[in-house]
Amino acid sequence: MATLRPFAALRPTPDRAASVCSVPYDVVSTAEARALAAGNPLSFLHVSRPEIGLPEGTDPHADLVYETARRNFETLRREAPLTLEASPSLYVYRLRLGDHAQTGIAGCCSIDEYDRDLIRKHERTRQDKEDDRTRHMVTLRSQTGPVFLTYRAVPAIDALVGEATATPALFDVTAPDGVVHTLWRAADVATRRLSELFGEVPLLYIADGHHRAASASRARALLRTDESGSFLSVLFPSDQLRILAYNRVVKDLSGRTPAKFLAELKAALPVRDGAPPEPARRGEVSMYLEGRWHGVRLSPGGENGRGDTSFLDVSRLQERVLEPLLGIGDVRTDARIDFVGGIRGTAELARLVDSGRAAVAFSMHPVSLDDLMAVSDAGGIMPPKSTWFEPKLRDGFLCHMI
Repeated sequence: MATLRPFAALRPTPDRAASVCSVPYDVVSTAEARALAAGNPLSFLHVSRPEIGLPEGTDPHADLVYETARRNFETLRREAPLTLEASPSLYVYRLRLGDHAQTGIAGCCSIDEYDRDLIRKHERTRQDKEDDRTRHMVTLRSQTGPVFLTYRAVPAIDALVGEATATPALFDVTAPDGVVHTLWRAADVATRRLSELFGEVPLLYIADGHHRAASASRARALLRTDESGSFLSVLFPSDQLRILAYNRVVKDLSGRTPAKFLAELKAALPVRDGAPPEPARRGEVSMYLEGRWHGVRLSPGGENGRGDTSFLDVSRLQERVLEPLLGIGDVRTDARIDFVGGIRGTAELARLVDSGRAAVAFSMHPVSLDDLMAVSDAGGIMPPKSTWFEPKLRDGFLCHMI
């Protein structure tokens, strides 16, 4: 059963929360982070991406970068200021973007349960990214951004969360991207009851943040403190979440002209000209080539729930198009392919192709939460860049000192 424990959060004061909180460290490049933090010395990006304050070209994994993160964290704690709560509690965290809202509980989950796979994964992690965040955590002695978890909804938990949101909020911040982040501190009675109810939840699932969780496990092995035995998380009921497509763009056609590539694709799979930019159902992908959208019907895959993930559209696109026709064998390492989160829309795919930065783009149908849970329960691993969750949590609202 799941363990969710309260913690004494390090957080900004309400009047500085908007200045401090920042996008997650791993959704922006160094250049993008530098631009977002420009003119704002309180931006948490100075802690999560400390290379932005160093000369361009600095190795982001150099000793100086982690030492700069530590100094910047100390400065932010002093000057923002960041306040350490006197007693542990859970928090209720709501994200709202347009007409979509999702409300979760922020607290600490067990690394033992993560290591025993009671907290299920669906994605492989990269050693270099684990090394970076592990060193970041150990240097700062803090987990500075939460792991995004989900669970099958429990009505009693929903009711307690609803009661908490009827009280005055601690923060209510509208980020530059339009997402409204609202945070409540749960009362002591609600904190105890929520912890009890999560003790009856059989499984948790990582939606986003596999590298943070893996790094927290490695940091615990190095620090071996009581607090390092758990990791900062926000847990959302699965019936509130929204998965967007994770689309693909390819820089060239492996020596083919667009007409030749389209002819070979039509010989391999059913292709319909004049399709909508977003595929209507699973098993279909929309392709943008030379200013036109085409609908591609992918061949049938395996059954939902198989650990081999053959039923996923991203797997079938890889098997039938990307590898045999475009020569892309490993999407993790091939520089010819890139990925575009669904929040940026299909217009971004067309823009990349029309500008010449890509030769072809593939608009995917989103993976479902049921698919994610089925793959995780079967011990399977989804192909890279299968899911894009939006809206995203922000770094700097809550830190867990370890």
